[in-house]
Amino acid sequence: MSTSATASVSTHILDTSIGRPAAAVTVTLAARGGADAPWTALGGSATDADGRCKDLPALPEGTTHVRLDFETGTYFASKKQAEAQQDAPRVRDSGVFFPEVAITFAVTPGEHYHVPLLLNPFGYSVYRGS
Repeated sequence: MSTSATASVSTHILDTSIGRPAAAVTVTLAARGGADAPWTALGGSATDADGRCKDLPALPEGTTHVRLDFETGTYFASKKQAEAQQDAPRVRDSGVFFPEVAITFAVTPGEHYHVPLLLNPFGYSVYRGS
């Protein structure tokens, strides 16, 4: 929850290749207080069955930049293994093209930032949601 001195962040992931939320994706959160300041790892979470991270750590006072790191490689590897067990058609590429996605954005105290990730095996898009 944001206060007048801090910002807050939430996220969710939609796997656009199947039109469903991406569950069990590890998401880590880091913050810094200034463009030249070092990143401080704050912890993380994993997406639930609805593709949402509901328990990301709070941002410290003075945060100006936030980085969300999504461990997409593990998600696609487990998805590919499940498809193989179901004799599903194989995808063209056996590797994971985006093993991770890192999103960095600026924040203002008192604001809430919801950052959805639209993901598929060969591309992704993000935006500031509501």
